[in-house]
Amino acid sequence: MKTALVVIDVQMALAHDDANGAERSCPQAEKNITALLSKFRERGDTVVHVHHHGRDPEDPFYENAEGSLVQPYAKPTDIETRYIKYASSAFTGTSLEADLRAQNIERLVMCGATANHCVESATRAAADLGFETIYAADAVWAYAITGPDGAEHSAEEVHSISLSTIQGEFAEVLKTEQILLN
Repeated sequence: MKTALVVIDVQMALAHDDANGAERSCPQAEKNITALLSKFRERGDTVVHVHHHGRDPEDPFYENAEGSLVQPYAKPTDIETRYIKYASSAFTGTSLEADLRAQNIERLVMCGATANHCVESATRAAADLGFETIYAADAVWAYAITGPDGAEHSAEEVHSISLSTIQGEFAEVLKTEQILLN
């Protein structure tokens, strides 16, 4: 089965959040994304990159903002396709689905940022579109959040809940080591 690695929103705005002390899960995500990129590139498999751009000039992901730049370890090569999205899901407003189908890709390995936002949205959409989807549990990360009721949720809790809501219904959740063995 033809497989593609989908690297989502590994951009500088998130590195800036990290540098400013945001509570974050999965400190090994960068190492694991790098390992996935290396393996897929080594095998000649398809790698696609999806980057978020905000529409508001004040948004750290705005297309001309430093935050919209790709983190160095996840930069696309000259032969890897890059999609720009303005919504949560990588499939909304992009040609990603059509391009994957044109390449006869049936399975997607999802990684990037953040676990409970864009990677989860894209994973749900991919499953709804009929792709077999693998969610790289330790090649994504989440940040602590405060709910509308004022309850605070740690980054680890958010990460765990995201994995729990994806597993089985929308994707097979695997660790990077398991993905690399296949």
